[in-house]
Amino acid sequence: MFVELHLIQNFAPSNLNRDETNAPKDCEFGGYRRARISSQCIKRAIRTQFKKDLLLPPENLAQRTKRLMEEVARRVTKEGKDADQARSVVETALKGAGLGVKDDGKTEYLLFLGEEEIAAFASLVLEHWGSLCEVIAPTPAEEGARKSAKDKKKEAKAAVPPEVTKALATLLDGGKAADLALFGRMLADLPEKNIDAASQVAHALSTNKVDMEFDFYTAVDDLKPEDSAGADMMGTVEFNSSCFYRYANVDLEQLKKNLGGDAELAKKTVEAFIRASVAAIPSGKQNSMAAQNPPSFVFAVVRESGLWSLANAFTKPVRPDRDAGLVEKSVDFLENYWSKLVEVYGDSAIKAKPAISLTDQDLKVLSRAKNLNALVEQVMSAVSFKEAAS
Repeated sequence: MFVELHLIQNFAPSNLNRDETNAPKDCEFGGYRRARISSQCIKRAIRTQFKKDLLLPPENLAQRTKRLMEEVARRVTKEGKDADQARSVVETALKGAGLGVKDDGKTEYLLFLGEEEIAAFASLVLEHWGSLCEVIAPTPAEEGARKSAKDKKKEAKAAVPPEVTKALATLLDGGKAADLALFGRMLADLPEKNIDAASQVAHALSTNKVDMEFDFYTAVDDLKPEDSAGADMMGTVEFNSSCFYRYANVDLEQLKKNLGGDAELAKKTVEAFIRASVAAIPSGKQNSMAAQNPPSFVFAVVRESGLWSLANAFTKPVRPDRDAGLVEKSVDFLENYWSKLVEVYGDSAIKAKPAISLTDQDLKVLSRAKNLNALVEQVMSAVSFKEAAS
């Protein structure tokens, strides 16, 4: 079973997600230039919303970091261990787990770990403190400059007692972290600990053709003498104003699997995902543009099988006219495309399809829910999980 989300969200002038030149991200779609917000940006905003709105307890969330050694050492130090020694011992444990640590103490790449995994790692370090102290990782100079990074990893892992290495290997199970279960992870050094994402999040695309605009700004020194003319700083910032179509889905069985078979936590995660997706807004340039615009339209689908992105409803750019604005026309395009999909492919797999809208227009084929709470309630009433095989 799957849950899908389709959102229409119109933003005021903004630069929510920038490229390497600090310009708003864009792309070509349907032969026209469109504004774009990357899926990574949206997922980051959703994860932040989980914490901001307290949608899920801290123990069911994850951290993405290169500073795992520093964090675990901090927790170990709180238990009375020497701070400098703690860093060395934790580094040894990380290498014993097969995770590389660079000279600056950071891991070689960002690790996405559940809070339970991090806490368990700290507990294991304390439990095996003595044996880890005996094989503290050598300094880079001691390791030998001619050894390859791969050889150094193998030697560091082999130096750790087998019972510790085995215990470390059992820790990386996802720790029932909801955001980790949703978005998955890849550990290059430990591919067997990779987790397949239960959700798919599309890049948000503008339903309208976009033209980039430039804001020329100047700044004046408040303590500048009155007889001195001109600005003390000037520059330009690119921005646009676009109406976005956003799409995401969640594979409920994969989500349950990632959460260790916990159906109750999986349900809570689905509800949190819906609420966070609706509330999440990227943070780029918000202090100077304040584009805090919630979605104008949210359409949720619960289905037994099949997945439908409705992005192709907007291959021809939406244009407002004297009778309807950009948002209203975008909703019309979406409904019309949905009707065609149902007509051609049928809707027997669909169990619920509530929608909410800030527009006054009548929905032609979709059923309108009273508010977001009602939409969530209808979705959760239709959600079910397969029974575990006996």
